[in-house]
Amino acid sequence: MARTKKINLSLDLTGKLLVAMPGMSDSRFDHSVVLVCVHSDQGAMGLVLNKPSSDVRMSDVLDQLDIDPSTHARPLTVHFGGPVETGRGFVLHSLDYTSSLHTLNVQGGFGMTATLDILEELAQGGGPNRALMMLGYAGWGPGQLENEIAHNGWLTIDASPALVFDEPPLTKWQAALQSIGVDPLGLSAHAGHA
Repeated sequence: MARTKKINLSLDLTGKLLVAMPGMSDSRFDHSVVLVCVHSDQGAMGLVLNKPSSDVRMSDVLDQLDIDPSTHARPLTVHFGGPVETGRGFVLHSLDYTSSLHTLNVQGGFGMTATLDILEELAQGGGPNRALMMLGYAGWGPGQLENEIAHNGWLTIDASPALVFDEPPLTKWQAALQSIGVDPLGLSAHAGHA
């Protein structure tokens, strides 16, 4: 008797960008671009890339952690990384840096570090060449993200370091759509069914 091989049909979106569709039901993700850092059958975790904080500055974060910045510290904008654990910091960065404590390598050429050492190095002018600072993250339970995609909540696209790090936050959503040839004005909030 021949054995049939079980095919895994699960989708791994690690390292992909999620681009919120018009009509996103959760206003916290309206016009969001999210880098998926981890995606498995246990759920997904990502960081919102284009929502700069209007009330938290990097100096506030460093002050709260008793880190004294040097005159060489690079000014980083603090972003809303998502609605989960909004007091927890995450640095998304280029792979020219690896924390001695822990850096998660994310497919597509990104690193994510959530340990204090990266903030200490950034405050002294060191650390990675490219970095985004986030407070909080976006999280989905098993099957939740796939369901949101199936219900026209997100488009998925390939991530590029230029789009992630170089595009200004306020134009990142439009740039992400244009990178795949989609005109943001032509998007509909409703899925069609034939």
